[in-house]
Amino acid sequence: MLSKKLGPYLERLLFHLAVHVPCTPNIITLSGFALTIIACLVLSVRPELGGVLILLSGFFDMMDGAVARAKGMVTSYGAYLDSLLDRYADAAMFLAVCWHMSSRENSAGIILSLVSLVGSFLISYARAKAEALGVSCRIGIMERPERIILLAIGAVTGYIIPVLWVMSILTHITVAQRIVHTRRAFRG
Repeated sequence: MLSKKLGPYLERLLFHLAVHVPCTPNIITLSGFALTIIACLVLSVRPELGGVLILLSGFFDMMDGAVARAKGMVTSYGAYLDSLLDRYADAAMFLAVCWHMSSRENSAGIILSLVSLVGSFLISYARAKAEALGVSCRIGIMERPERIILLAIGAVTGYIIPVLWVMSILTHITVAQRIVHTRRAFRG
């Protein structure tokens, strides 16, 4: 949802910066992933700082694609690596929240973290499977940028439980949106 609305605008803003970045898109992807892991370790003990670091790692996630397009370095392997590391990053973020909730003996937070993690993975799988079958499936209310921003906001503000409730519901609604979209595409 955010990607569709803000993506072209952000792409234009990042283009001028991207052409001057002195490293490859894959190095940016790997660096962003490393920062995400650090952010998650911090998130588990200091959620406010971890949330800020997660937002910063999200910047790397935008830059790798922008650099690839700006420098004409778009490759299938780069897209594959980015997608794979995004799944690891998603898992790390929700497991960090789960760890934090566990240290506070908050059973609801643990369950909501895991439900959100499953929803997050199913969003990705629903798209990948639809696209493997020939249907473009970039729709839904809770795509990755929304999940990163919401999780970071919850961590920074201390409202992580309400955010997890929202995410645990909206991730699965997004999966349902993708199922309906794919079914319509096959019928059409």
